[in-house]
Amino acid sequence: MPATSAPTLACRPGCAACCIAPSISSPMPGLPNGKPAGVPCPHLDEALRCRLFGQPERPAVCGSLPPSAEMCGNSREQALHFLERLEQATQPAVRP
Repeated sequence: MPATSAPTLACRPGCAACCIAPSISSPMPGLPNGKPAGVPCPHLDEALRCRLFGQPERPAVCGSLPPSAEMCGNSREQALHFLERLEQATQPAVRP
């Protein structure tokens, strides 16, 4: 029986959890130091779509985070919660 790949998951319209919850450390237009966690990306349009999608200015990290059933959950709220927990779990340790 051949291996099957997981179906590609499309972004949920009006979600943008991945553009809000995580921090982005790489520079992007208007944000030379990146974006802090929990702050909506200023490149979201009114429908919460990325204005930089497909543009060379879009941070590589944004393109490397494909939607998945685990990350997106069943709602925008679940996606935000998952990504907030992931952001917290991947923060560098604070040294005294």
